[in-house]
Order: sequence, then C-alpha cells, then structure tokens
Amino acid sequence: MANLVAEYGTDIETHIKALSVTIQADTPTGAPVALHALLEQLGLEHHEHPQTSRSTSGTPCPDHLGADEQKRLATRAIPALPVTGYTVNCDPDVFDEAVYQQAEREVLTSRPKPSPQRPTPTPAPPHRVR
Repeated sequence: MANLVAEYGTDIETHIKALSVTIQADTPTGAPVALHALLEQLGLEHHEHPQTSRSTSGTPCPDHLGADEQKRLATRAIPALPVTGYTVNCDPDVFDEAVYQQAEREVLTSRPKPSPQRPTPTPAPPHRVR
C-alpha cells in the first residue's frame, strides 16, 4: 500500500485497511503527540507500526465495532480535525454525509464564540503639577 499521507500531503488519511474491514486513520511517522491524543479522544485507537515503506502510524477504529459503527466513528471525527489545524482526507467508502453534517454542527456550536471587540481605551497623558 502506498504512503497516502505523503502522497496527498495531508496529516490524516482515513481509509479501509487493505485486506480487512477495519477503518484506519493513517498519520505520518513522527506526527505530533497532540494529533494522536486528539484521534484517541475522538474514539480511534493509536498503534505504532514498525518502520515500513509506508512510514505511517495507524489509528484504527476499535475492532469490536461493526463496519457501520466504524464508518460513523471515523466520519464523526473529521470535522474536529481541520478546526485544530490538521488536514484530513477521507476515502468515499468510509464517508457518511449525514453523520458528517451532524458532527460538523456539533463542532461549530461547541466552539467558544469570540467576545465582542471593544476599543482599548487609551490612557490620558499624565498631568504635571507645579
């Protein structure tokens, strides 16, 4: 299998692992710990692979989930990744549009709203007393 992360220049490539039904999110070897922690918070399980020609580490969906549950889990994770600065590509066989739309709404409504911008008062010049 090709190194999709390197080939497409993304931080995460979500796809169905070759010769299996497991959905996996590949990240480059040496990806930030924060990325792996975020993927784990989103429900994926991090596993380091021995150094291979793929040079990636995989974060599969939990094995105990069925194929449909894995697709929902992987799709629900997608909207949280660009918000935190990561680029992600998802294989169309994994992607579920309705689940994505719901997860995107949840991410957007859970983000803190920016506070209204108020002009910063400028201090008055000091007065000299004689």
